[in-house]
Amino acid sequence: MSSASAPTSTARSVKDLRVGESGTICCLNDPEMALKLLEMGCIPGTQVRLNSKAPLGCPVTLVLGNGDYTLSLRVSEAATIMLRD
Repeated sequence: MSSASAPTSTARSVKDLRVGESGTICCLNDPEMALKLLEMGCIPGTQVRLNSKAPLGCPVTLVLGNGDYTLSLRVSEAATIMLRD
């Protein structure tokens, strides 16, 4: 019996988070966007929580670290921030 199975580990990005969910940044996928995101505090190892989404889904707001810093990003930018499993 053959069945299609889902991959055991799927890469998740900040775009995949639901409001209130959090994760830890592991890497940045887009080399051109990486410097901008690093300068804004999206550093690997940093805890990030999706705080809100605009009514049409873009932009999203993230809370970085211990909650002192909130960042607003386009969904396309959030999709380049990869999370650890």
